[in-house]
Amino acid sequence: MHLTYIDFICDAIRNTECCIPIYSKDLTTALAVEYNISRSQAAGAVSVALRRILERGIIPNLRFYKKGIYYLTQMTPFGELSIDKQRLVYDKYVSDDNGYVSGMFLLHQLGLTSQMPNNAVIVSNAAGNAARKDIELDVIVKPPKTKITKDNQAYLQMLDVLELLDKAPIDVDNPYSIIESYIDARGLDYKRLLEYAYKLYNNRTILNIAKTANCAEQVC
Repeated sequence: MHLTYIDFICDAIRNTECCIPIYSKDLTTALAVEYNISRSQAAGAVSVALRRILERGIIPNLRFYKKGIYYLTQMTPFGELSIDKQRLVYDKYVSDDNGYVSGMFLLHQLGLTSQMPNNAVIVSNAAGNAARKDIELDVIVKPPKTKITKDNQAYLQMLDVLELLDKAPIDVDNPYSIIESYIDARGLDYKRLLEYAYKLYNNRTILNIAKTANCAEQVC
């Protein structure tokens, strides 16, 4: 026997980790599939259920973030935990091979620079036609040089690193060795890197690919 709509939604919410975004659109999809109803019917049921859950305190630690987005919180000595904004960034700009982290933040992650930028840069198909700041999520969003896909995502991200290498304050002695190790770990092909570089990047980027490949041959 099926649970009621509200019980089904409560179970789905309770099975979500603390601070992870809960999207009403995902609850709608799950409800429509589970009860074999139309998406419009499911959307209406989810909207009513979420309103009742919040108003009646059925799940006391459920919080409303913004339209269509909720999360579970918990109390700490420093107050309530808020929604995971890094996960919001990922879901909005990166998931489903839609984007990737770039800029100085990426160079810092790779250990190429000790400087931490004020804002992470995300290259994403969802960016539109020009770079902009997402004030709510505190990230810079840039359009890609070409549409990001599952096949080219890792290549474009690495080429961004190689393009930035001559512009950023690199403070390690062996940047090409670090990049070579990363290329190897991700199983990237130098031939494909060059193909994308010739089409989309500048000559300095191509030269940096050559230096990295040479480092690999010499075991830097």
